[in-house]
Amino acid sequence: MECQSPVLILKLTCADRPGIVAAVSGLIAEHGGNILESSQFDDLRTGQFFMRVRFTLEEADRFAFFFRPVATRFAMRWDVQREDVRGRVLILVSRFDHCLVDLLYRWRTGSMPMNVAGIVSNHEVTRPIAELHELPFHHLPVTPENKAEQEARLLALVESTGTDLVVLARYMQILSDSLSNRLFGKVINIHHSFLPGFKGARPYHQAHERGVKLIGATAHYVTPDLDEGPIIAQEVDRVDHAHEPEDLVEIGQNLECQALARAVRWHLEHRVLLNGSKTVVFS
Repeated sequence: MECQSPVLILKLTCADRPGIVAAVSGLIAEHGGNILESSQFDDLRTGQFFMRVRFTLEEADRFAFFFRPVATRFAMRWDVQREDVRGRVLILVSRFDHCLVDLLYRWRTGSMPMNVAGIVSNHEVTRPIAELHELPFHHLPVTPENKAEQEARLLALVESTGTDLVVLARYMQILSDSLSNRLFGKVINIHHSFLPGFKGARPYHQAHERGVKLIGATAHYVTPDLDEGPIIAQEVDRVDHAHEPEDLVEIGQNLECQALARAVRWHLEHRVLLNGSKTVVFS
């Protein structure tokens, strides 16, 4: 049966105590809502409770007003979004375009629930890709002398385009502590999982020299601690002595695309909740 009422997604975090699930589900039922999905997790180490509820509600625009007393009673950190409102995503990229192309393919085929606000790069090489997809392209070359100025321009772009999520699709620039803190929880990065074992240039070649048997990729939220933000998704694959460095690059890039796409999707579907230096993902 086709669902006529708007679908809402509620995420919440609070100290664990009896009655939370009953209060949330009871309020939704009281206002004529119908729960489609419900997931919860008790972190026994921290005493924190996490919950995601997907439900229909005819008076969707008034749910925040209805819910506020319950949220106050349990001292919740919470957020509610309409499922039919797609998040606006700004994609940042440097020279390697495999993650960018993968995300745009998923967007064009309708499998990634996002609206692309534009593409930002510190190089010109991906401009043709933006033009092919009829997307705004913003060239912001970064040098040590103009980094602060370009980050101010980037932040202005985020605000002027109504961007909900910034994706670093192999953007080879380190965001400043100030910008990382300003956009905390709204920037996702992808990197190979050799860190910190193989830092610097040509990590797959370094891995080949060391004879690794597993390679992988990690997608995480950006924090001032380089490549150490809360992890959202990871992918791995086995390799062996017969793989050449070029093979590792190809396998690694595929893993990067997969991990980044999964992390972006989960974020846009409101499945990720921050739990200190970790995440809770209701996948």
